[in-house]
Amino acid sequence: MRRWLPAPLLSAALFVLWLMLQESLSPGHLLLGAVLALVIPVLTAPLRPAAGPMRRPLVLGRLILMVGVEVVVSALQVGRGVLRSRRRPPRGRFVVIPLELRDEHALAALAVITAVIPGTVWCELAPDRSALLLHVFDVEDEAAFIDSYKRRYERPLQEIFE
Repeated sequence: MRRWLPAPLLSAALFVLWLMLQESLSPGHLLLGAVLALVIPVLTAPLRPAAGPMRRPLVLGRLILMVGVEVVVSALQVGRGVLRSRRRPPRGRFVVIPLELRDEHALAALAVITAVIPGTVWCELAPDRSALLLHVFDVEDEAAFIDSYKRRYERPLQEIFE
């Protein structure tokens, strides 16, 4: 069964997405959607990385909630910074964050978290994975930002993946 359906959730999502894009439940679209939902995961199986180790699911839940709150708070802060940029321009800068994370799954999760937080852009990861270069929209105290970033995102990811 696993050989024909290596990623059942991906297959289901592809099938539903195909039908939504076609806006039709005709037999032809149902058949083509089913074929795509079965074939694409089989063909892309070698490209998908192996599942990573996940420990401490409660920490993961807490991290997801914290990131959700942070997205809203950061969006409001960036909006406020844009609106008052004539009086006080934002102090955007590049910040180098030393990393202790080494797990590739944890680094990927950190990249996603950084990408969804308004006002932060992941720019570069050092080849040895020892440092991360971010561009931050508005930073008053660089040391405080680094400490906050590591406490909020890196440490929980270490608990989950390492």
